[in-house]
Amino acid sequence: MMNNKTKDKLSIVVTGGSGRFGSKLKDVKTKYKIYYPNKKELDILNLKSIKNYLKKKKPKFLIHMAGLSRPMSIHETDISKSINLNIIGTSNMVIACSKRGIKLVYISTNFVYPGKKGNYKEEDDLNPFNNYAWSKLGGEAAVKLYKNSLILRVCTTEEPFIHRNAFVDVKTNFEYHSKIVPIIFKLLNKKGTINVGGKPQTVFNFAKEKKITVNKIYAKKIFGKNYPVNQSMDISKMKKILKINS
Repeated sequence: MMNNKTKDKLSIVVTGGSGRFGSKLKDVKTKYKIYYPNKKELDILNLKSIKNYLKKKKPKFLIHMAGLSRPMSIHETDISKSINLNIIGTSNMVIACSKRGIKLVYISTNFVYPGKKGNYKEEDDLNPFNNYAWSKLGGEAAVKLYKNSLILRVCTTEEPFIHRNAFVDVKTNFEYHSKIVPIIFKLLNKKGTINVGGKPQTVFNFAKEKKITVNKIYAKKIFGKNYPVNQSMDISKMKKILKINS
């Protein structure tokens, strides 16, 4: 029988577990006991709420996925909401985890890179191209202050591909949620920053793999010539850790 001490070592708290991405964690069989608190149980904007929940559950890890993503336009029209949920909320998680020595895994985005030249390594310069990405980078800044942490810059999307159209001229590292989730569990004990995603390719080519009827569209025609069309990351660090040769 598993004693309380062992149980604590194998437990994880996941914020944002009811989201599109977070809910996929529940589909993976793992040795860890995972807790998915709702907002009433753990409010990321209430430091006392966070501390009380972590004191009760005593997890070894906390995977922070809660925050504000879509629609992207809300980060332009309601910056206070963007700041509160993605920067202040993340900062609260850092403070609470640091008090108890809990390993914090922060789910960030490949959008923190400029998106101009592509093949970005983890140590390359950052220059987000929209407010959503700036808010995620703000969260990263807080996480960086805490040494017992891991930042995963993830490029992922729903399965099946939900759009009728896909960019021919935008290169990225899309991979479906179901493929990314197992990788997160395999990286839990790492620290620093790791790019996480699929092979670099255009959004159209990615979508075509499973959605035959997707239509071609061009980002530069829609958003202008300055739109960052090469958002691809170098995922060699991830592949080395996971011992992926291809």
